[in-house]
Amino acid sequence: MTIYPQLIIDALSKVTYPGTKKNLVESGMVADTPSVAAPSSEGENWKVRVVLEFPRDTDPFLKSTIKAAEAAIHYHVSKDVEVTIETEFKSKPRPEVGKMLPKVKNVIAVSSGKGGVGKSTVSANLAIALARLGYKVGLLDTDIFGPSMPKMFDVEDARPYAVHVDGRDLIEPIEKYGVKLLSIGFFVSPETATLWRGGMASNALKQLIADANWGELDYFILDTPPGTSDIHLTLLQTLAITGAVIVSTPQSVALADARKGIDMYRNEKVNVPILGLVENMSWFTPAELPENKYYIFGKDGAKHLAEEMNVPLLAQIPIVQSICESGDSGKPAALNSETMTGLAFINLAQAVVTVTNRRNREQAPTQIVGVK
Repeated sequence: MTIYPQLIIDALSKVTYPGTKKNLVESGMVADTPSVAAPSSEGENWKVRVVLEFPRDTDPFLKSTIKAAEAAIHYHVSKDVEVTIETEFKSKPRPEVGKMLPKVKNVIAVSSGKGGVGKSTVSANLAIALARLGYKVGLLDTDIFGPSMPKMFDVEDARPYAVHVDGRDLIEPIEKYGVKLLSIGFFVSPETATLWRGGMASNALKQLIADANWGELDYFILDTPPGTSDIHLTLLQTLAITGAVIVSTPQSVALADARKGIDMYRNEKVNVPILGLVENMSWFTPAELPENKYYIFGKDGAKHLAEEMNVPLLAQIPIVQSICESGDSGKPAALNSETMTGLAFINLAQAVVTVTNRRNREQAPTQIVGVK
């Protein structure tokens, strides 16, 4: 029996690749001429080596296609052939954990213990304020089940496209107000509930982090979902978070949950520095009475918590009707630094820069939480 490369190619032409509905040869997946080695001594078998090129390392048909190719060679050529199938990929594999965002200097998680405290409003305005101060900023909406950033930036109809960068196909973030933005909201219908198990949500989040063209960033802001969940664990296991900003209202119930948020980051297995607290909805100021302050949720609650937990109070943001209106209209308050709230967010951004620089000088880089 004599085996030559064309026999192997003919066998591979009998295997259909589900991704193209064509055979391996027609799909251009046979990367090189198959190598064939005759037995060097009696009792040995012919050896065949085939290289198949797949679109990417996460190809869902990879394993089944390899098995089908091996079976085809054994069926159409000889069942005694020793087959080795190697793989190559048109798109480079995803970088390993710890090397995903090499050009990002600081990763800031904006977090809260409970919902409804204005965390997303703070995240959006912080990102815009940092951009207005001249920094390169990215903002990732990590709330897979309740994304809000597309509406807050008035880009609900935007659809990110793919770009080819350094051998990889990456998602190009939407850019507005000087901020690079990605959200699962760009890829799902706003009228449809996202009914995903935790693993699916975590995988989607990893894609938005690792398979996106974030480029060079001074600050990468993570708008995290309320509470402590799988999403938070995924972030901690995927990124070295420089520090966390905790958002709370002055209410006692919100402060109790803020303590839980602080405890999560300070856990010895996590050890992410707390950059400080932001007290949102500190007081209500009517537009017609700009000098008046009404403490409808209590007074200085987050300020006292910051003192108790020994962390900085980064800002106290008042309730002004224009904050809600500007968020709903896609024009966040930080765009206008001449207003009371716009100036408050600019001051918050400056405070975040100050505490981040101090943290980087005085503390070691954060370590990614080990996967268990």
